[in-house]
Amino acid sequence: MERVTGMWNKFKNYWYRQDKVAYIFLAPSLIILFLFAFIPLVCSVVIGFMNMDIFFNNISFAGFHNFIKAFQDDRFLNAVKNTIVFALAEMPLQIIIGLLIANLLYKNTFLNKMFRSVFFIPVVCSMAAIGVVWSLLLDGNIGMVPYLFNKVFGINEISYFREVRTAMPTVILMTVWKNFGYTMSILVVGIQGIPTDYFEAAEIDGANGSQKFFAITIPQLLPSLGFCIITNLIGSLQVFDQVYVTTGGGPQRSTETLVYYIYKTGFTNPYDLGYASAMSVIMLVIILALSLPIYLRMFAKER
Repeated sequence: MERVTGMWNKFKNYWYRQDKVAYIFLAPSLIILFLFAFIPLVCSVVIGFMNMDIFFNNISFAGFHNFIKAFQDDRFLNAVKNTIVFALAEMPLQIIIGLLIANLLYKNTFLNKMFRSVFFIPVVCSMAAIGVVWSLLLDGNIGMVPYLFNKVFGINEISYFREVRTAMPTVILMTVWKNFGYTMSILVVGIQGIPTDYFEAAEIDGANGSQKFFAITIPQLLPSLGFCIITNLIGSLQVFDQVYVTTGGGPQRSTETLVYYIYKTGFTNPYDLGYASAMSVIMLVIILALSLPIYLRMFAKER
């Protein structure tokens, strides 16, 4: 008994130290991250080198065949192009709109708080539900928006999600509308953290609103902007829900993104899990190639 008590005291004295107790609180999150992120990532890399369907039939080693196949697949290259176009359009729009609205609503007045809450509501809503609502509102036959445009502006009825020229821009605008409240909320906190002395000194020097915005607000917000840019870029490169619900990758695959094509390859006919995993690894490399330089440029210098 004394031996058990002594071992417990040693354990308690070691882990209850201030520099060790943090690991106890981190352990649950690290275990979940290991089980549901690290292990699936390793499995995806391994499966990418295999010939395998989702039913685990006819398993064999494929080497780099699946990776080479991807760069010879016109549909894969089209999905990569659509994904990059979506990310390069959606991310700047979301950042700009979120920044402008945050600059207007950062003061803690009643109306500003109310508007911030209203703009944040779409963030907590399901993208699937929002996609269904937008599909109904913009439907060329029964949608309210095309009907009003036709009656008020004389614009002919447009099926926004069903035409090649309008499908991708509509998906982008829907995504910006849903997510800009997230960016706004982060930037509001960032603006509120800027010392008021800077703005007061600028006012004494005769600076107007736009001069204070570009000379004080934006430079002071660079860490928050960097975080928003990286997270929004990674999220936009993984776009799937809105495409799945609204367009199904159409029309003519003009909105088929990389994640959607991976899903169609691995979980619908032909159920090619090896090829889908290889494309997932390539997508990981693309995300790292686009996001890592931004991270190093904006955050590495601070360390």
